[in-house]
This record gives sequence, C-alpha cells and structure tokens, in this order.
Amino acid sequence: MESQHSTRTARVSARIASIGESATLAVDAKSRELRALGRPVITFGVGEPDFPTPDYIVAAAQRACAVPRFHKYTPTAGLPELREAIAAKTARDSGLVVSPSQVLVTNGGKQAVLQALATLLDPGDEMLLPTPHWTTYPEAIRLTGGVPVPVLTNERSGYLTSVDQLEAHRTDRTKALLFVSPSNPTGAVYPPELVADIGRWAASTGLWVVTDEIYEHLVYGTARFVSMPVVAPEIADRCVVLNGVAKTYAMTGWRVGWMIGPPDVINAAISLQSHATSNVCNVAQAAALAAVCGDLSAVAQMREAFDRRRQLMTKMLNEIPGVNCPMPEGAFYCYPSVQGVLGKQIAGQVAHTSAELAEIVLAHAEVAVVPGEAFGTPGYFRMSAALADDDMAEGLTRLGTLLSQAR
Repeated sequence: MESQHSTRTARVSARIASIGESATLAVDAKSRELRALGRPVITFGVGEPDFPTPDYIVAAAQRACAVPRFHKYTPTAGLPELREAIAAKTARDSGLVVSPSQVLVTNGGKQAVLQALATLLDPGDEMLLPTPHWTTYPEAIRLTGGVPVPVLTNERSGYLTSVDQLEAHRTDRTKALLFVSPSNPTGAVYPPELVADIGRWAASTGLWVVTDEIYEHLVYGTARFVSMPVVAPEIADRCVVLNGVAKTYAMTGWRVGWMIGPPDVINAAISLQSHATSNVCNVAQAAALAAVCGDLSAVAQMREAFDRRRQLMTKMLNEIPGVNCPMPEGAFYCYPSVQGVLGKQIAGQVAHTSAELAEIVLAHAEVAVVPGEAFGTPGYFRMSAALADDDMAEGLTRLGTLLSQAR
C-alpha cells in the first residue's frame, strides 16, 4: 500500500521522470552560461550549422507573415503545396517516389522521430538501435513504451553495424530497426550495398525500419548517400523516412521536419499530431517551401566548409597521444575515442570516464565537448565541426595541449 500511495502522490509521472535532458543541449547551455560570465569557452557540442539561413528563405517567411491565410489554422498534415514540394524534393534527391498524401509535416525532426515511434511501437516492442546513437532515439523509444536494444559498433568497424550483428540481437519481440546514415554522432556513411543488405534482411524478417535521412546532403569524398527503400524496395511498405530542413538549409530554429511512409501509418500519425500540436507554424512552412523548391547551392557552400573542417579536426585529434579518430564520411561530427587518456593524471586530476574527462577539459582548457555516455558508448567524445575555422583550430590546440599532459 505504501508504494501505491507514493506513486499516486509523485509530482511527476514515472514516464517523464525517467527521461534525461538532451546532453547536447545541456552542453550548449553550459557553454553559453560560461561565455556570458566572460570565459572564452569554445564549444564543440551543438549540432547545428554555424551559417545563417539563406536570404531567399528568410524573404519567403517575411512575405508569408502578410498572408491572411497563414494567420489561421491550416491542415494538420501540412500546407498542401509544401507536402507536394517535399514529395517532389524526395524524388529529386534520393529517387524515392511517394505521393503528397504520404508526407506529414512535423514540428522539426524530433517530433517526426517521436511520432513515428509512437505510431509503430506498442509497450514491450523492441527496437534495434545501432550504437553510438543520437541522444534522443532511446528516450523516444522508451516514451512510447518500447525497449531500445543497442547494437554496439566502434571505430574499428567505422561505426558500421552488419546484418549478422543485427540478426544476433533480434528476438521474437523485435518489431523495428532505427537506421541512420549519415550518422549523428559518428559521421559514418553506410555503403550502398550494405544499406541494401540491411533493408532486404529487415524485409525478410518482417521488421519495420525507421530511417533518419536528415544529413542526406552532407557526405564527402567517395561516400554516397542512398535511401534504404530505394536500394531495397522490398522494405518500402514497412519503412518510415524522416527528414527536415534543419541541417541542409541551416534552419534548426525554424522547426520543420517531416515523415514519409505507408498511407495507413501516415494517417495514424496525422491523427496523433492533430491532438498534439495541430499544424506546424505557417510562416515556418512557407520558409521550408522556399527551401525545398530552391536549388542546393547554399548546402554546397556549407558542405565545402564542413569537408575542410572534418579533415582538419581528424588530423589534429589523431596527433593527440591516446586519441583515435576515424575520418567521418558524412554529417559534421567527429567521434574520437579517448580511452587511451582515461585513468591518467591530467591537471592534477584523474578521469576514469569520458564524462569526467569532459569536465576536466571544460574546466582547464575551456573547451566544451559531449561525452560518449550521452550516445551509448562511454570512452568517446562527440565533437561538432559546425564552428568557425579559427575557433576550431584554437579549441583543438587547447585540447591537445591539455591531453598531452596525461601521465
């Protein structure tokens, strides 16, 4: 009786109390706080382009403010013209052909993730989650009552999982796979043939796949992005594709993402969104319409900068004793192993975990990084390349100077 009483009188539900704050946003908030106090903190934590939204997109939003139609409720699933444009953009960029009715516009990519999982998973359903993983994925799975099942990868495999690994983690409770390429936090890009193999395996086992394509345009060198339902059409009827304008067009604050999937799944998700948020902000939708209808010249300029920075960052990280960082092929992150530094004395302190090491780095080098604990793999740092070249070089120099003192 006592446990029942304590449960009923808890001020916050157990479901919500179990969620941790986004580690990446927490690091960014701490960095801002320290900079406001005059500390010269350089942050490698936040995952957003450091470029402004292109002018033509901003202009479209400004015009939309004066359109009376946008002052009112619009369809929950999104402006019809935007859903049509997203379907056309998807066919153009990845070769996936869908109808506008298969598109649901969401309040950013995070809502797309949560709604997709809430629509597909029942309590107790297991979802395979290649790890390292973005911080939001396991929390969103748990919020739906699902069970995240980490499938561990490391730098030796290029942070890529395999069909054999996935199959080894599949049980009779497994319902879905969450697949991401290019990857946050590692920058890994799956080769087209491996994407196809995983898609065919998922189809043959009756699994659903939720694939996050938010970094589709940020690939480098010989790496190539492919969409799973295109290279493995067998999975198309059991696949939900997530995307948005945030990373491609430097629009993280505009909060426009989308889901693409089979009609029954999208209709169910529309019903959910009708009770959660209704339509996405119409001005932001107008901006997104301008973005997806425009060319990709803006992202080409950003990609050139990120390409240069990922090479510099990887080179400088690998020059630090005890640090090992594979070259990322996509997104704008490096994911170095710092296991060779752990357990050693640095600035009079000994860090036994990457979380402890990140605190030492912030305190003594005034450099902010996100520890691997946030991504399911202790012993690593995630470092964003979305900062100015001079700041990056200075931050990496500080980091190298500090970690080179490890004894």
